[in-house]
Amino acid sequence: MTTSAPASEWVRRWSHLVPAGARVLDLACGHGRHMQWFAERGHAVLGVDRAADALQSAAAFGEVLQCDLESAPWPLADQQFGAVVVTNYLWRPLFVHIVQSLAPDGVLLYETFAQGNESLGKPANPDFLLTRGELLRACSDLRVVAYEDGFLNHPARCVQRIAAARPATNAPAITRWQLEASA
Repeated sequence: MTTSAPASEWVRRWSHLVPAGARVLDLACGHGRHMQWFAERGHAVLGVDRAADALQSAAAFGEVLQCDLESAPWPLADQQFGAVVVTNYLWRPLFVHIVQSLAPDGVLLYETFAQGNESLGKPANPDFLLTRGELLRACSDLRVVAYEDGFLNHPARCVQRIAAARPATNAPAITRWQLEASA
């Protein structure tokens, strides 16, 4: 089974940072396009979403958990993942849980709408638009490998996106986070 949409270009671009075989958490996973991407690369995946119909599709790629992340307690207390993926979703109270859910050497791949998008269409509500530098502040305890804040075409939208890692405690002073996937 395949999803109707490809994985985000940002997730594809930085997925090589995810440790081989690491468990991946996809928050607000929808129909599982990022679950599929990581499952096809040998990762165990867990998708969390509130929409039962979307999770039926996502279940083809890994484990799923139905949960309304905005009204229920954090459902993954004390669990850590080799990667956490979030795209097109923003609920600020989750930032602390997302960062805490990264295992040592774990990678956060996050991409969502930013201020300026209100002039282009939906979402336009400031509750769902990142403020300038907000992802950088949310990831201040992580090693930022890549960050972008700007405008994209096709479809026209304003986004912020980050690839950030939690270095292992015993990591060397200079950790090498590969900026390009190896051939």
